[in-house]
Amino acid sequence: MPTALHTALALAEAGVPPLPLRAGKVPFGNCRTCAKNVCGGRPNMKTPGPCTCPQPCHAWAAATTDPAVINSPTWRWAWRKAVAVAYHPGGAGLTVVDLDNAEAIAWACASLPATRIVRTTRGEHWLYQGVMQSANAVRPGVDLKSSMQYARWLGPGTGTPAELPDVVRALAVKKPSPVRPAAVTVPAPTGGGQCRHRTPAFLERGIAMAEQRITSATSGVHATVYRTFLAVLSTHGRCGCLTDAHVARLFAAAQAKGESPRHCTDAWTNARTTLGV
Repeated sequence: MPTALHTALALAEAGVPPLPLRAGKVPFGNCRTCAKNVCGGRPNMKTPGPCTCPQPCHAWAAATTDPAVINSPTWRWAWRKAVAVAYHPGGAGLTVVDLDNAEAIAWACASLPATRIVRTTRGEHWLYQGVMQSANAVRPGVDLKSSMQYARWLGPGTGTPAELPDVVRALAVKKPSPVRPAAVTVPAPTGGGQCRHRTPAFLERGIAMAEQRITSATSGVHATVYRTFLAVLSTHGRCGCLTDAHVARLFAAAQAKGESPRHCTDAWTNARTTLGV
């Protein structure tokens, strides 16, 4: 069985930058020279760049294809202690879609183009040609490992690596956080705190109809959103039964039709001003 050093040298020759993993399958800790990153190396952070220290002390940034460095006396201690070999996918021009369970694999089979597959202990690594931002937990059981990240070397796998598809790149794009609409402040109801002419079912039906009216709009979305907000507020804006959850539903329907959070807020405010609520 090849040693970790032999595996690392073979990977380097193939253009794949390796690094050693210690017990727990994690990279070796910082050496004394680079304690607390005083050398400037910052792996897995926004400032990339390998450290100048000869020790393999900075995770992905320590990975190299230089056999002289890999086989140097200062690296040999790490290879002797290594329990596994990892590599920097981004340094090899690759992106690894790490599928951690059967459900994640099923999703990949249905959603991603065929590519090279490496079996793992719990799932599979799907390898694509291309470099992108790494990201964890982009879907249940799915991580993306490419730039500024490392993946365990488990063999060459089977199949031919396909070009990195847009569907994988899109997984790392953070969706904007939903905008929480401002709380609706309305005058206290006059009927002893009770909705004077509604039941909860009536209110629910009204909100559902408003959502449907916005969703069904094929033109004049701005005007439709405003008129819908106006109708909801004219019916329920003075009796105190509207909640943040109801308003959030209306805003979500409007944003699904292309309205920005700012437009939603403006339309809601203008409707309240018009009605004096």
